[in-house]
Amino acid sequence: MNIALIAHSSRRELLVQFCTAYCGILSQHCLCASSETGFAIQSETGLDIETIIADNEGALEQIATRVAYNEIDLVFFFRDVMENSGDTILKLCDKNMIPFATNLATAEVLVQGLARGDLDWRDIVNPKGK
Repeated sequence: MNIALIAHSSRRELLVQFCTAYCGILSQHCLCASSETGFAIQSETGLDIETIIADNEGALEQIATRVAYNEIDLVFFFRDVMENSGDTILKLCDKNMIPFATNLATAEVLVQGLARGDLDWRDIVNPKGK
């Protein structure tokens, strides 16, 4: 599955800790993140992450575009509720039936479901090699 890892700066360390805890599960999937978030996760976990442009250069918009084209199967977005960014991705995930976690509790439920195969239906929507 193609998984986007996103975090506001105040939540980046929490996302790194989450990825460390679930490294075994996440390593079996294609991961993408902004350069800052991706490098932070890579340095702590060794996970192979496709890093895209920096947050301040439009990383959120670039991931939103992938979501709009149904190229992402799962989004972990550890967001700071005091920031206004992220509504577009949320709406696009709802439109395309893409699972979306905004906090640690929901992320843990989704990653456990990912490990069990509960999200394999996404392979029908977004077949590998597409």
